[in-house]
Amino acid sequence: MQIAYRARDITEAHIVAGLLEANGIETYVGGHYLQGAMGEIGTAGFSNVHVADEDLYRARQLVSEYESSGYGRVVTGDGEDRPDDYARWFLLVLAVIGLILLNF
Repeated sequence: MQIAYRARDITEAHIVAGLLEANGIETYVGGHYLQGAMGEIGTAGFSNVHVADEDLYRARQLVSEYESSGYGRVVTGDGEDRPDDYARWFLLVLAVIGLILLNF
């Protein structure tokens, strides 16, 4: 078996494995127990999608299409509000209100 894809986390590995299996390529996702060694926080670099040697070329073609479609990329800095931006503003407002109340 060969590594067809190195995923950021176990969830992404299963997404890619599902894509490959939907296209008739048998897969094996490795790295389940290695991620647990780091606790509940998802760690990167331990999850791999393996395929048979004869399916490697086709699998990498499908992975390349997956990545170029935009689903495999993390989009940041595009000018749109992200959920964590709202949390930052909320905490800033709370801090300002707290300072105002402490001065009274």
